Formats: sequence, structure tokens, C-alpha cells
Amino acid sequence: MPLVYLFGWKGRLVLSTLLICAVIFELANCQKDAEEQRPIPGRKPKLSKPTPGESTNKGPRAVTAKPKVKATPASQAQTFLTQVLDRGKFKKVGETISVRTGDTLELRCRGKPVQWSVPSYLEEEDDGRLSTVQHERYGVLTLVNTTGADTGEYTCYPMYCEDTDCRKEYDKAVKVFVFFPDPQELFVPSSDYYEVIQLRTNWPTVLPCQVTSPEAKVSLHREFPPVEVAVDGLEISFNVKTGFTIHRPRPYHAGALYCVASLGNLRQSSIKYMLIYVNYPMAPPAPVIQASSSLAAVGENLRVSCSVLGEQDVAVEFTWEYPGQQIGRPLYTQESITPVGGGLARQQSQSVLLVDEVRDVDQGTYTCTAQNLQGAKSVSTTVKVVPKAKAKKP
Repeated sequence: MPLVYLFGWKGRLVLSTLLICAVIFELANCQKDAEEQRPIPGRKPKLSKPTPGESTNKGPRAVTAKPKVKATPASQAQTFLTQVLDRGKFKKVGETISVRTGDTLELRCRGKPVQWSVPSYLEEEDDGRLSTVQHERYGVLTLVNTTGADTGEYTCYPMYCEDTDCRKEYDKAVKVFVFFPDPQELFVPSSDYYEVIQLRTNWPTVLPCQVTSPEAKVSLHREFPPVEVAVDGLEISFNVKTGFTIHRPRPYHAGALYCVASLGNLRQSSIKYMLIYVNYPMAPPAPVIQASSSLAAVGENLRVSCSVLGEQDVAVEFTWEYPGQQIGRPLYTQESITPVGGGLARQQSQSVLLVDEVRDVDQGTYTCTAQNLQGAKSVSTTVKVVPKAKAKKP
């Protein structure tokens, strides 16, 4: 039998009251849950961590964005070089680029201000084809009506300025080697028929042999006897930007050499390079001076010697300054070279200044200057002239 009939109308009233209370209690709990889930202004909601073993694949995952790193002033001032192409396009350049002859070369360098360095041929010839413009944040170099002769290195130097005083920042310079391939000229044109180059001992020697196209194949040749010179990459190496380098010159490298370039069906020879071997010294000379006597009697002969101990086959030049020059007394010297024994090949170079029949005007300072290809050094000694009767040997 239903409860409503069991309890009567009073029972139905009590049951209705209980149901209303249950509904009100549930609504209160729902409102509390909603308030707990509602975010508080200024506070981020906490993300619940998954329990061990619980799958995290529950729809799209929230990813925390990484903070952006602001560039430092040093990185903002970093210098870079770009090539301006057609239709306003820009291309960051590498070590080398190629531009067709006749086309315009336009380089843009970031910096305020900047200074440009170009091949010496362009610096010497001012024909109006080269121009540079400084804008607020970058400099622009423009070269029009280009030819194979324009091949070479182009450098941008940022300038550091204090008021009106500016200097180049060499450590921030950016360089690019630009080739201008010429279908008729494989080598960069030169007004000289030959070039004289010194082969210095223990000093690398470069034969430019500069080509207009990086695709050209280049070889080195000797004029007499006519033979191709071996390029092994150790004793002699080749770089398309610099040419052939003889890393440790020796006497057998001397002579007349030239380069041959080939590209497709075209084959051409460069100018001749006359290589002259010079035994280059390691350091300037260190002369030693000595007079035959610090006291010279009137009428006696005086000898002042200046000697240098140095490397074999290294020429040393001597020059003198002496008191008698003031009255026009002529210079008499004797020079000699004597080999010195030992483990190393050495020699002693000597110059002796001869003063015949000393007079009062010969009193004073005698200075010898010894010079080689590395530099010069001077040494001095003083001689006192006394009457013959009072002269005493030290």
C-alpha cells in the first residue's frame, strides 16, 4: 500500500517537505562547487597533476609559452652584409658571390656609419661607376656597368665614433669576395706584362693569378724549362680567391712562372711572375763597435771596427757618422765577410773605418749603423784626441 495512503494527508505533507529540503541542499552544493571552480581575478588556476598510472591523453594539452629573449645591445649591433637583388629582394652573402658582367652590384651593410674597402683597381680609377651612400641604419655600395676587372674583395667596416672622431672597428668587419665572370677574360686584366715577386726565406709567397670565375680550372707552369709545377697542397697550394701560395720558398722556386686557366672551350695564360729568391734575415742586425784606442794621439792612425754576426748569405749594409764629416774629411772603409764555423751556417760581416794621421777634428763620437732587410740598428763609441807626447794606451 503506498505511503501516502498509509499516513494520510499529514504523511503527504511531511514527504513533500523532505523532498523540498533535499532539492535545496543539492542546489547549495552545486553553487559551492561552481564558486570553487570559478577563477579568481589575478590568480591563475592550478593544474591538477596526473596520478601515477593515469593517462594524460585527455584532449588538447595546454603548452606553456616560452618567454621571448630580448636581443642584447651587442647582438643588435652585429654587422651583416646583404646583396640587394631585383624587385627589392635581399640575400645574405657568404664568403663569395658571383655577379654577371654588366649587372649592377649592390651591397647593404648594417651600421651607423660604415666605411667600405674595394679592390685597389676601383680605388685608383674614379670613373663614376662606384658610389656609396650612408642611410640612418645602414650603408649601401653600388657598382654599375661591372666588368671582370672588378673581381676582388669588398669589405664593410662599422665605425665607432665619439663626437667627430671616428675609427674602424676591424674586429666587426664583414667581407665578401665578388666574382664577375667574363666570357672572354678568364684572368683579371692587368696593365703589366710581368710582375717581380721576392721569394723570402720562411715567408709565404703569393702568385695572385686571379680568375674572374670560380668555375675556372687553374694550373701553375714554369717558362724554362717548360713544365707544369706540381701543386700538392703542402709546399704549394691554390685558393680561388688568393691564387697560388708557396709556403716555404726555396732557391729552386725562383724563375719565370705563369698560370693557365681553362673553362669550357676557353684556355688562357696569365701574366708572367718573375720570382727572385732572397735569403731574408730572421731579425735586424746586432752590430758591435770597437775603436783601436779610446785615446788617439795626433798624427797616429785610428781604426774603428763595426761587426755583425748573422745568418749566412744575408747582406748587411754599413753606414758611418764621424767627426771629420763636418770639415769634409773623406770616408775610408774596409769591408769583409768571414764564414763562422759551428752547427748553424753563420757569417761575420765587418766594416772598418780608417782615419789616417789623426787631428784634433777627429775627436768625438763615431756611430755605425748596420742594416739588413729586417731593419737597422746603430752603435757608437767615443774617441779622445790628445797631443802625441801625452798619449797613453789604456
